[in-house]
Amino acid sequence: MTTKPPKHFTSDEFREMGHSTIDWIADYLEHLEERPVTPDVKPGDVRASLPERAPEAPEPFTDLLDDVNSLIAPAITHWQHPGFFGYFSCNSSAPAILGELLSAGFGINGMLWSTSPAATELETHMLDWLLDLCGLPDCFRSDGKGGGVIQDSASSASLCAILAARDRSGGASELPKLVAYTSTQAHSSIEKDVKIAGFSPDQLRKVEVDENFAMDPEELQRLINEDKENGLIPCFITATIGTTSSGAVDPITSIAEIANKEGAWLHVDAAWAGSAAVCPEHRSLLEGIEKADSYAFNPHKWLLTNFDCTAFYVADSKPLVDSLSIVPEYLRNPASEAGEVIDYRDWQVPLGRRFRSLKLWFVLRSYGAEGLRSHIRHHVEAAESFAERVEGHPKLALAAPVSLSLVCFSHVDGDDATKALQEALNSTGEVLLTHTVLDDKHVLRLSVGGTWTTSTHVERVSELIDEILG
Repeated sequence: MTTKPPKHFTSDEFREMGHSTIDWIADYLEHLEERPVTPDVKPGDVRASLPERAPEAPEPFTDLLDDVNSLIAPAITHWQHPGFFGYFSCNSSAPAILGELLSAGFGINGMLWSTSPAATELETHMLDWLLDLCGLPDCFRSDGKGGGVIQDSASSASLCAILAARDRSGGASELPKLVAYTSTQAHSSIEKDVKIAGFSPDQLRKVEVDENFAMDPEELQRLINEDKENGLIPCFITATIGTTSSGAVDPITSIAEIANKEGAWLHVDAAWAGSAAVCPEHRSLLEGIEKADSYAFNPHKWLLTNFDCTAFYVADSKPLVDSLSIVPEYLRNPASEAGEVIDYRDWQVPLGRRFRSLKLWFVLRSYGAEGLRSHIRHHVEAAESFAERVEGHPKLALAAPVSLSLVCFSHVDGDDATKALQEALNSTGEVLLTHTVLDDKHVLRLSVGGTWTTSTHVERVSELIDEILG
């Protein structure tokens, strides 16, 4: 007996399901402000609400959306909530959602140019568009030795940079002698990436920072000199534009001079702050990156493009491709063999890759440069206004210089008072703020960046603080 194929949905059924889903998303976003930012659930609650096994027979699609309503939506942290000020935001927008939908509909694997030429060439073009929009140096343009690629996260981008740096410095044979450097304020992903790349924990140096929490170049040079005296090889340096804790900006020019002199790969991580460069007035943040080997920022953090979308640029793609390229027979094809195309599978760790550039294309065309600049400027102005309120409040103080749309502040009475304020704010359900530790003090972070967050929502945080502190 021949087994029958499964029943797939007809075009009309798919349209009906699609309309219902888009309607649900639109309603969700329209009324999101009415929900508490964080869910009131305990570990295991969601799993306990689900059947133990998958259904044997198909279930109606309406039941699925009903369960999203009753089981899923009430049990998520609403990152798109306009009162979400916790971590750096994960932007979403209508054009990005629809671009993602098209990508899912195509269902391609864009690992090679030959597996979908449009996926590769649109991505190359979008990275050049971003380069122009942000005023990035020509060394990262695709028509030269370098170019850009979309990674899933800044963590993956820095991992690729570390792998290229490792192999450029001699690879496995020299690995025990190689040393990587980052600041004490850099993102934890650097430490993880170095570990994945085969470095031992004692091969990563954490450079001390100055009074503004930016890397101290003199301390970096001192550590390098010490390592060289011990027969070690400076291999990789990460500098940050907009650290997670405080938004600090490392002195890229000074660090680049050291990296170039010592032959170390310089990677610049601007995951959050890099989006601000669409505004000319913020491009001073990028001073010195023309001397970097690689650079990354996340349009999915502050440029209205939903996760995942990290723009990763290299000044010379050869070390990256040399490190990551493996060509089995089944991937050989005339275009690749002739060297006429980019195969982005050689620019990342996985083989397979999604059609991420579609959503970026949709966003850039739907908002235009003007819309993107307005989005950034409105948030920067709102954060500056909030910072002024903090400075004028008798019970609050800034804990770090204001960085774009990130404000770090604390209660003047110390950690216990700051923690109590954080708990009181988050318990309202209207807002979410996270914390960090700066100079051994508990510090609150107000990060303005949500797609639907306006100055009114930022002002509400000030009002809540006044209500709580009296």
